Amino acid sequence: MSNEKRSSDPADSPVVHQYDDIQECDNHLPRWWLYSLYGTIIFAAGYWLYYHTYQRAPLPLDEYKAAKALEQAAESERLKAAGEVTPELLLKLSKDPGTTGEGKAIFEQNCVTCHADGAKGNIGPNLTDAYWLHGGDPKAIYTTVSNGFLAKQMPAWGKTLGDPKVRSVVAYVLTLKNTNVSGGKAPQGEQEK
Repeated sequence: MSNEKRSSDPADSPVVHQYDDIQECDNHLPRWWLYSLYGTIIFAAGYWLYYHTYQRAPLPLDEYKAAKALEQAAESERLKAAGEVTPELLLKLSKDPGTTGEGKAIFEQNCVTCHADGAKGNIGPNLTDAYWLHGGDPKAIYTTVSNGFLAKQMPAWGKTLGDPKVRSVVAYVLTLKNTNVSGGKAPQGEQEK
């Protein structure tokens, strides 16, 4: 047992509570810890006001998404300007939202007459199923769009649109492939393996 004397005045005692012989003391937190806590609270409040309440700047995630979209757009422009058209190139373009968006706009302006809205088929075949008249691989679709098939009344769009726009349309058609839109025209051609 300790010979230490305690003050008889409870206000001078550091012990605030005692339960089951465990003493709880009222110790003050270090100032550096309190300043860190207050600084964090002030920073959080400022961050919330700046980004969420007053929307003075885009959120970091939105900035990241915008930067990635710019990178993808630059990459797609580089791919469009690339020389030879390969299946890999067309598949990469089909993953770029900017290219497929441009392709969709071109498709809606030029192709819906024969292929209908959503490419479900009208006079032309359904482009959303697994059946293709002239091949369903990316290179075959590119050749079909670019050179056409006059015997089946598919116009050659290569000279009219130009190669970059043909690539965009093919990229968009690749996103439609095997989506099987409801109400589509009956399958025509060979099933793609």
